Amino acid sequence: MTPETEKYFRDLNDMFRSEGWKILLGDIQASAQSVNSIESTKDEQDLFFRKGQLAVMANILNLETQIEASREQANEDAQDI
Repeated sequence: MTPETEKYFRDLNDMFRSEGWKILLGDIQASAQSVNSIESTKDEQDLFFRKGQLAVMANILNLETQIEASREQANEDAQDI
């Protein structure tokens, strides 16, 4: 792995371990529960808007797992060289 790539993953890991990241995830999880309710959906347009919100929330909630998989892949690629 290049030094820039190592720094990238190290910086992200520092962020994931921060208290602020944990607070953000908690807030997003709480928001996702209310956004995921179709009871308060007004119309089809609102439904699609909520679907987009949930996609973004899911991406953030799964970011740590995605980054870890990318890091492992980068390590494997570096070993193959």
